[in-house]
Amino acid sequence: MAPTPPKKPAQGNSSGAGSADSAHSAASKDIWLAGLGAMAQAQAQARAQGSKAFEALVAEGLVFQKKSQAAAQEKIHEAAAHFNQLTQNLGAGLVSPVGAKVDRLEHLFEDRVARALKSLGLPSSQEVAQLEDRVARLEAALAKTSTKASPKASAKTSVKSTPLKRAKPAK
Repeated sequence: MAPTPPKKPAQGNSSGAGSADSAHSAASKDIWLAGLGAMAQAQAQARAQGSKAFEALVAEGLVFQKKSQAAAQEKIHEAAAHFNQLTQNLGAGLVSPVGAKVDRLEHLFEDRVARALKSLGLPSSQEVAQLEDRVARLEAALAKTSTKASPKASAKTSVKSTPLKRAKPAK
């Protein structure tokens, strides 16, 4: 909005009071209009500068957002790497001690079970294995002697295999 040039007071009537009032009224009106023009220009400049300032703030906001997102991503990657390192160290540090404790507990359990079975009069697994070996040797020796003997003699001396009877524990 362009300011309008000030109006000049009308000349012609120079009768003192009327002319002074009219000049004063015209000057007041011109001052008022000049103030309104200045205000309109200030608002127009403020709008232009305001939109420029807003656009500048938006651009700075985008730059800040990108920087903060990049920094946040970097921190997330650092935290993930640190967590992975901790889990690897923790896993490596616990495997051997936990494994050793499990082995020790397993042996304690086996020993207690073996003692309980022995107190009940049951043979241990080692004793059963020894008996199985002895039976296998006896069967092999019997088979050798039966092949050397005549068929009639082997028929008479055939031994029926009977299951082993276990001794009942004493009460």
